[in-house]
Amino acid sequence: MVLTSESIASVNKIAIFVDVQNIYYTTRQAYARQFDYHKLWQRIKQQGDIMYAFAYAIDRENEGQRKFQNALQQMGFTIKLKPYIQRKDGSAKGDWDVGITLDIMEISPEVNTVILLSGDGDFDLLLDKVHQRDGVRTEVYGVRALTANSLIQSASLFHPIEASLLK
Repeated sequence: MVLTSESIASVNKIAIFVDVQNIYYTTRQAYARQFDYHKLWQRIKQQGDIMYAFAYAIDRENEGQRKFQNALQQMGFTIKLKPYIQRKDGSAKGDWDVGITLDIMEISPEVNTVILLSGDGDFDLLLDKVHQRDGVRTEVYGVRALTANSLIQSASLFHPIEASLLK
């Protein structure tokens, strides 16, 4: 059997994991624009079959956020929410690093490619681990200037978020 780029893409099983807060704040800081999840979905769909897609967010219980989450669900994402916690000192708590890590560790044996949208360097060891353990290709999407170099280095492929992925 001769493998073409079309047949290779059809056997590529992909899992997407989005650190929503990280992508929101980094694209806003770098470009003063919003990330376009629809453009991302279309781009990744060309690489193979999207088996899993998770978007991890903090629930602030507002209407705009619900509309955004519904749009992601319509696209094919499973939304995972944590409550927003305001501390007495005024700081806020609510990140998904452990949840994202657990999901990637669990799902990576089932796919060929793990795609992470985040600039958080805490994920570098995770990508190294699943690449070594499961032989998966790891890809990262992040704003170049705001993505940890260690995360870029740990990925099989880094995709800088630029104008083509913004609204």
